[in-house]
Amino acid sequence: MEAAPNKRSYRRLAAIRALLMGWPRAQVAQLFGRSERMVRLWIVAFNRGGIDALASKPRPGRPRRVKLERVRDLLVPVLEDPAQAGQVHWTGVKLHGWLKEQLCVELGYRTVIRYLHQLDYNLRVPQRWPERQDEVERAAFLERLAAFGQEPEIELWYADECGVEGDPRRRWTARGNRPRVPYLGDHIRANVVGAVCPDTGQSFAMVFDAMNTDCFQCFLDQLAQTIPPEPGKRRLLLLDNASWHKATRLQWHHFERHFLPTYSPDFNPIERLWLRLKADYFTDFIARTTQELTERLLTALKAFIDDPPTVASQCATRK
Repeated sequence: MEAAPNKRSYRRLAAIRALLMGWPRAQVAQLFGRSERMVRLWIVAFNRGGIDALASKPRPGRPRRVKLERVRDLLVPVLEDPAQAGQVHWTGVKLHGWLKEQLCVELGYRTVIRYLHQLDYNLRVPQRWPERQDEVERAAFLERLAAFGQEPEIELWYADECGVEGDPRRRWTARGNRPRVPYLGDHIRANVVGAVCPDTGQSFAMVFDAMNTDCFQCFLDQLAQTIPPEPGKRRLLLLDNASWHKATRLQWHHFERHFLPTYSPDFNPIERLWLRLKADYFTDFIARTTQELTERLLTALKAFIDDPPTVASQCATRK
């Protein structure tokens, strides 16, 4: 009984067992909700092949008109390069129509989508990636970063800015429903400047209405007070190439500034902290006033500052 592969097989085996224990056929049929004719067919099958004859096996269904191998040979090249089929991009509907024309057979839309899934293709939004990256510069930076990691007295900090708007991002909703949110028409936005140490999970951030050299100098002054110098320790602050980061009148205090390669936000781990901040605190949130947005931001930033293990995990750099 325990070896039954599914519920249907278990029901049949249980019925045969009841019959072997002396139960009347009519009573067994009533107990399992089947006709006496069906119980009689189970008995015939059991007498011919034993318990294996009672096991319910998957039905093969209608065979496919086109083999998966042929579909793979047609689809994979044009999926990787739509220009081969005279297309700029693919949708499920366009791909379905093109495949029917190529194969000259009638295929259902769901069948084509099933083929795509079996070929390990899914519809995804591509990640935006800068085209003007300098690979030589990026490789040199990684070598320099590895050298920094070999020196125990060096502590790496990463800084960056993030703009947050008071518009809702997304929400869970039942399929078929179209959620609606209030629309104010006001451009409510706040700018966050932050710094994080991935090794320790320490973080510091400030909120500004706008961003320029004076605001960034204020941030550096407060950062230096919050994270004071320690004897025998060098603190390196790595930033992108924003214009206010390179102003000659900036006072960096005990931090040594270093710049990331151009167009390389993926080298700054604080970017992942900004994504976490927006996902955790601004999903389905709408700010009606600047003060409401600022208060929400301060609550989120304080939660991160008070939770270094989470920050360290979110901003962990690859070794």
